[in-house]
Amino acid sequence: MNYFVGIDIGSTSIKIVVVDKNKNLIGYKTSASGSMFYKYAQETLELLLKELNIDIGNVVYIVSTGYGRKLYKEANENISEITANAVGAVNAASKFGEIKTIINIGGQDSKAISLDSTGNVTNFAMNDRCAAGTGKFLDVVALKLEIGVDELGEYHFKAKGTPLSVSSTCAVFAESEIIGLLGNNHSVEDIVCGVHYSIAKRIVKLVRRVGIKEGIYFDGGPAMNEGLVNAIENELGMRLFIPDYPQITTSFGAAIIAVDSFSYQAQN
Repeated sequence: MNYFVGIDIGSTSIKIVVVDKNKNLIGYKTSASGSMFYKYAQETLELLLKELNIDIGNVVYIVSTGYGRKLYKEANENISEITANAVGAVNAASKFGEIKTIINIGGQDSKAISLDSTGNVTNFAMNDRCAAGTGKFLDVVALKLEIGVDELGEYHFKAKGTPLSVSSTCAVFAESEIIGLLGNNHSVEDIVCGVHYSIAKRIVKLVRRVGIKEGIYFDGGPAMNEGLVNAIENELGMRLFIPDYPQITTSFGAAIIAVDSFSYQAQN
């Protein structure tokens, strides 16, 4: 049987997806990007194929995407993460309905993507100038508050009263704000909630740049943070669709494109 691979080499993590010729998800694996993108991508793919009991010879097409996409030499083609994200979102959200807007929060950037009725990208906006509003910022916050990143959502819902203001647009200054809030005896729960709302406000501004259209898909690792999801939904006044595996949407899209590219080449 033929298999197809999508590799998303991000600034902080590598996500790899394997699909079959019918674009069904067969398996996926994630790992830290580290300092050697190619090496870790290759090792992650080898481990995934071993777990799935798939011989590398049965992988007929590989598409790479993301920050380090051009570093993966074995890829048959590489594409932008905007395109891959859109394709992955449309396919992953087929049971949800029509997707018009994508919010993606990555390790070091955040994006808003607008789609037309056929799933094509019509506009996008990106914030990659500062870590505030990204997954990296959430990592820093959790470390400063001495809790796990996976605990942030739980703490969010234990907050009391109006969310605290964390207004700095720079991650370094925001970190200083958090230290000040701790010094003023604010609870960890209230600080976490304030951080989530500060990120949500930045995300909403980003989405407004491409136009807010209902049918909003939220992906990237931070989409697994229910507290952040809650804050963004409240700021938008709209429900978000969260996929089953939000961290792999872009690599899933790359794998789907691999199927289409292979089929096209076989017919021509």
